[in-house]
Amino acid sequence: MTETGVAPSALSDEDLFRELGHLYETRLEALRHAPDQAYGEHTRRMNQMEAEYLRRRPGREIDPNRMREGARAR
Repeated sequence: MTETGVAPSALSDEDLFRELGHLYETRLEALRHAPDQAYGEHTRRMNQMEAEYLRRRPGREIDPNRMREGARAR
């Protein structure tokens, strides 16, 4: 398979966030209606973008309410 799109590492933070947002906006539609190849490409691209985000922000802020203990406290 030929890779398409700009490498996530080449994107500015602003462009990376925009691309992630677009992928999340189109995820359900891809799951429900895209052919297997297109859904696979969407998944591959989303994984690349998310990995780049995590690479850039290894110490990102974690919301305590998103952790198991926080959920139990609610």
